[in-house]
Amino acid sequence: MSTHVHATAEVDAGAELADDVMVWQYAHVRRGAVVGAGTIIGRGAYIGTGVRIGVNCKIQNYALVYEPADVAGGVFIGPGAVLTNDRRPRAVTPDGVRKGAQDWDPVGVVLEEGCSVGAGAVCVAPVRVGSWAMVAAGSVVTRDVPAHALVAGNPARQIGWVSRSGSRLTAVGDGWRCPETGREFRVSENGLEPVGSSREREGS
Repeated sequence: MSTHVHATAEVDAGAELADDVMVWQYAHVRRGAVVGAGTIIGRGAYIGTGVRIGVNCKIQNYALVYEPADVAGGVFIGPGAVLTNDRRPRAVTPDGVRKGAQDWDPVGVVLEEGCSVGAGAVCVAPVRVGSWAMVAAGSVVTRDVPAHALVAGNPARQIGWVSRSGSRLTAVGDGWRCPETGREFRVSENGLEPVGSSREREGS
């Protein structure tokens, strides 16, 4: 399938869009950004210079993804969500001089495979959201989120676990179960792990 860029969207020279990418009204993709195949960039979204977006992502309307964010495949970024890039944001230096690009070192947010950042959430760099984790709408993420964790609030705190389908896991004995698939999990020092053989593991 061919890539579609709406007439009102702005894709800078030097941005790389793979096959089947859709860029909708008034979105802006900056130079050096790389967008993987099948990704959808919604109305008014912003993709910063050099940002890397994986395959089959959904970046919803008015989301702001600032460089040097690194977004893996299958990630959902909700409407109005923000990925920041400055530890100590200031408009001017201590002497009152307006800051330029040379006056700060950008730091990025990393979103791992399949995770979701809900509508209006803010990820304050530098943070990493683990694979298949879910950040609830309106949350402010100030520390790393484990894989499959469900976090909410300001600052965001873990309130549960989610499966690859996004279903919240329910407690069963000393483990957890996905209500949609029936698959069971346990928490180890490595995080959330499927119970049983590799053939029974989620996604296999």
